[in-house]
Amino acid sequence: MSDGVNKVILLGNLGADPEMRMTQGGTAVLNLRLATTESYLDKKNIRQERTEWHSVTVWGKRAEGLAKILVKGDRVYIEGRIETTSYEKDGEKKYSTKVVANQVVLNGAKRGGDEERPRERSRYGESGQGNRAKHTGTPDDDDRQHDDGLPF
Repeated sequence: MSDGVNKVILLGNLGADPEMRMTQGGTAVLNLRLATTESYLDKKNIRQERTEWHSVTVWGKRAEGLAKILVKGDRVYIEGRIETTSYEKDGEKKYSTKVVANQVVLNGAKRGGDEERPRERSRYGESGQGNRAKHTGTPDDDDRQHDDGLPF
């Protein structure tokens, strides 16, 4: 018997500003709503789009750092794992599935947006939008690695 694999890779846009909270033990938790849109051709050869919404959770120092820089519309690449929890509501057992992120990569503003946000300009210099930042904890420049813009 071998170990299983639970890996999720998502590339999409934040549908809302992230929501940050602290656990009773003082650990930061950041909740994201991520939209991924895929296009396809239907039976009549007409281009259609399908959007899926994902609940994503980021924990700890990474959550604290990302809470300071992420906003609605940001394009992000996320790697993580699927986690399903259950709870009872009105005597009925319900299930909730989310992605627990272990890597979050900023990919710029919303797809199709040509304008650079002022906070990106001040943090990354005049070419801020084109540089991808890999976030590994806090938003300090030493924690960012810039590369060729590929989401992996």
